[in-house]
Amino acid sequence: MKNAHELVEKNVGLLTILMMVAISLGGMAQITPLMFQQQTMTPVDGLKPYTALQMEGRDIFIREGCVGCHSQMIRPFRSETERYGHYSVAGESVWEHPFLWGSKRTGPDLARVGGRYSDEWHKVHLINPRNVVPESNMPGFPWLVKNTLDGELTAKKLSVFRDFGVPYTDEDIAGAQAAVKGKTEMEALIAYLQSLGTALK
Repeated sequence: MKNAHELVEKNVGLLTILMMVAISLGGMAQITPLMFQQQTMTPVDGLKPYTALQMEGRDIFIREGCVGCHSQMIRPFRSETERYGHYSVAGESVWEHPFLWGSKRTGPDLARVGGRYSDEWHKVHLINPRNVVPESNMPGFPWLVKNTLDGELTAKKLSVFRDFGVPYTDEDIAGAQAAVKGKTEMEALIAYLQSLGTALK
């Protein structure tokens, strides 16, 4: 009689099923406990929902592919905390849908960039990064200065996030379009960047 492992190894269908079972069990063992830990579901003290302008900036951050080169999660390693600041905690991201932690750092981590530079610095950097960081390989985004927001969907975005548990008020949603209308995409993106990491002192 053949060894049991030989039977599995030579039967592609059975091997595939057993691999899926092993991956599923491993995934559940890692994820399920986190769903019952209070610290992963409770916002840190001082966490505020994004303003309407910051929400639009977040969408521009996603649209322009910034998340492809910039992570927003500082790991608890000395090399990272010395460079970027306090490591990221789950309570900072409870209102993020989807999370923008990222997995690649072509550019620096942005989890604690809020308040680190002036609005003018960000504007110059986003138009042409080499004006402030000569060795940068980041592309410029000069069109953000020209593109203006109409705010047509901003209230809907806040409403959807409220459905996910973000504490937006009726007033926040009602005033969302007026808060962003006529602002440039550059202003929105800078507002978003200036909000990153400011909740954790």
